[in-house]
Amino acid sequence: MKKYLLSFCFGLFIFYGSATNAQQRKLYPASQLHISWRLTGNAYNNTSAALAVFTLINKAGTPFPGSGWTIYFNSSQPVAAAKNDKLATISHVNGDIFKLVPGPAFPALKKNDSLSIAYFTNGTIINSTATPGGLYIVWDKQPEKGFSLTSYTVQPMQQHVPGITGPDKVFYQNSIIQPVQDKELLKILPTPVSYTEEEGYIYIDGRVELSADPAFENERNYLSGELQKRLLVNNADSGTKRRQNRIQLQKEPLPSGEYLLSVNEDGIKITAAGADAIFNGIQSLFSLMPPVAWKSPQTTIPLQKVKVADKPRFGYRSLMMDVARNFKSRETVFRILDMMALYKMNVLHFHFSDDEGWRIEIPSLPELTSVGAVRGYSTDATAMLLPSYAAGPEPGKSLGTGYYSKNDFIQILKYATARHIQVIPEIETPGHARAAIKSMDARYEKYMRLGNIEEAERYLLRDRNDQSVYSSAQLWTDNVMCVALPSVYAFLEKVVDELRAMYKEAGATLQTIHMGGDEVPSGVWEKSPVCRQLVENDPALHEINDLWYYYYGKVNKLLQAKGLFLSAWEEAGMRKTIRDGKEVMIANPRMANENIQLHVWNNVTGWGAEDLPYRLANAGYKVVLSPVSNNYLDLAYYKHPEEPGYYWGGFQDIDKPFYFIPFDYYKNSKDDPDGNPVDPAVFIGKDRLTDFGKSNIVGIQGLLWAENLRSPEIMEYLLLPKLLAVAERAWAADPAWATEPDSVKSRELYIQAWSVFLHQVGKRELPRLDYLAGGFSYRIPAPGAVIHEGKVLVNIQFPGLQIRFTTDGTVPTAASTPVTGPIADKGQISIRAFDSRGRGGRTIIVDNN
Repeated sequence: MKKYLLSFCFGLFIFYGSATNAQQRKLYPASQLHISWRLTGNAYNNTSAALAVFTLINKAGTPFPGSGWTIYFNSSQPVAAAKNDKLATISHVNGDIFKLVPGPAFPALKKNDSLSIAYFTNGTIINSTATPGGLYIVWDKQPEKGFSLTSYTVQPMQQHVPGITGPDKVFYQNSIIQPVQDKELLKILPTPVSYTEEEGYIYIDGRVELSADPAFENERNYLSGELQKRLLVNNADSGTKRRQNRIQLQKEPLPSGEYLLSVNEDGIKITAAGADAIFNGIQSLFSLMPPVAWKSPQTTIPLQKVKVADKPRFGYRSLMMDVARNFKSRETVFRILDMMALYKMNVLHFHFSDDEGWRIEIPSLPELTSVGAVRGYSTDATAMLLPSYAAGPEPGKSLGTGYYSKNDFIQILKYATARHIQVIPEIETPGHARAAIKSMDARYEKYMRLGNIEEAERYLLRDRNDQSVYSSAQLWTDNVMCVALPSVYAFLEKVVDELRAMYKEAGATLQTIHMGGDEVPSGVWEKSPVCRQLVENDPALHEINDLWYYYYGKVNKLLQAKGLFLSAWEEAGMRKTIRDGKEVMIANPRMANENIQLHVWNNVTGWGAEDLPYRLANAGYKVVLSPVSNNYLDLAYYKHPEEPGYYWGGFQDIDKPFYFIPFDYYKNSKDDPDGNPVDPAVFIGKDRLTDFGKSNIVGIQGLLWAENLRSPEIMEYLLLPKLLAVAERAWAADPAWATEPDSVKSRELYIQAWSVFLHQVGKRELPRLDYLAGGFSYRIPAPGAVIHEGKVLVNIQFPGLQIRFTTDGTVPTAASTPVTGPIADKGQISIRAFDSRGRGGRTIIVDNN
């Protein structure tokens, strides 16, 4: 489903030579081995392969030897082979890890000597995410240690990437944005059901009076704490009318989820039947506040007089946050929860386990974090996980290592609960489980050394005699649990029980646990003696494939026995069968009425399962729409070498989640994964959503996979502002353009709505995000630009951002000349957009000769 960016660890010296005495070994300074990478071409010989080159340069006075070492690196694009295997070979290790070994023709490199090694990849290389990273070297004579190669650079690749989205294309995309006056903008996002502004403003200050129905005491306390951050406490008279300077949280028998908000001369009143609706009303009140209120405490805050009646379209409005591939600190999670709350998102799908990491402490199984939360290089397979996603050889030097203590997780649960956000933990099983498998292998070895076989096998997750051969979507060859082992279910029950205890201690609600089900590759279990014995002995099982249904039947019962329902990826609700002599996947009728909630991601245009979310909902499964096509937030914004992110599922700017139509996404499917226009014929014969199916669509989810999230800045760049469009579509009713049958009229309505949304985000929400929860490093888009009649015309996706330019070849700063109209200057024009803090986005260059 997913893939990554560059991150490096600090390297010291590397030893080499044949002497065994450390004092006799020569030192080679790792920092002096310079390595550069360049792309020499995509579509090599008219195939899907790319040709790339590593160049090694010795900058040390000491020769770099021609043998006795191995260089390891990570690559999201599978490496096929080196072009000249006499010079070097490149082979797959596991996952995204490859190794380069010198061949017989590799010479020793004297100072300033260089050597280039060309190799082929299976797939095109478009941006920095697809380039190698995490390089380190291991010496044959010192195999127990890896040394980071920090002097590594990636050369620009623009000339080898066809069809780049340049300033001219961006300009024409932005050209449909219409002018919108500030007074026409709603001051609440997501869009409420009913919003009516009245003439004038009221003002509140630090002496604002709060009153609440006893049922809303927690919400009152939350509101009080937030207002203390926004308002100065000053006994001096601010001129605020006392009658206006009050907020009431009132309980009335309104429909579930609905709230009323009024702001007038009598103050502020939020009315609802339930605490969740009151909380959402509080968020709308915050939205009315000017963004400056998040920058620093204000003497007074003006509030537009309004009447709002509102309720969510979907009860499930989620962000899936992957903390397994790259760890996020507890404080980062707090900040994300604050941002989610403001935009009325109420579910954090917490993807805490995967092949590359287990991130929540389970006290009775300490290996899950002592081994499963650590990535680095080791010759001991039970010491730590492999250094996936450019983690480097040294543990703790990257976000590949880290976990939440039991107390950390309880604090996250408390923080989320106070914001009416439920946290759904995901135990990724039976595939994507390498971190858990290796952790329990370490536990097994520990107890075997103590001679305690029973305890060693109690939570073992693999058949140690399994000879099955497989490769997962991420190229792992050992990441699937053996579902025939009773110890697998003992492990799951132990983890579930400890998680439940944490929720209880936090006072947080736990209704479901997500049990994975994603991307189990073909070939698993086929040569496992334990699995074959189970198939032979259980009359309900006829072939190895039946173990899938066996597993999820047992997991479903395990959760039901504890008062929980099962959530999983779509494969958990699928079944293999034969149709017209061919193997196909259908909705599994046996589990359709088991109250199973499926998070359906695969609707990729051209893959043949475009209707999968609708098929499963029509079959009776509860479905959370989690589409690759529109809501995979870790995908690159568009095709450009400097735009990070995967592109296997296409490119995804903020328009994709905005124009998603939940009950009829065929209507607005525009691009395939390669960025080509969608042929409407691809949807012929595909299932449409029935009225019964609509009743099973429980909500919408944005997904942020973390393979590439090597820093908080990259995480926020890919997350925002795209998540705001997810929030809009999850909360608001279908807009007029989505239901308009006339295509021309629908297009006109869409452009109007799109323009309003972009003005709203650019003028109100981005300035708010500049300071919310300490400020977010959201993506500032590159401007669009074209030359017309000798002048440079410039536009921007989000009106409200500042655009500045230079003509002397320097990168524009927040003090550079502002763009106020067509640029008449000649020569090379550098143009860049800035937020309200003076933080700049990517610079574009236009030659106006």
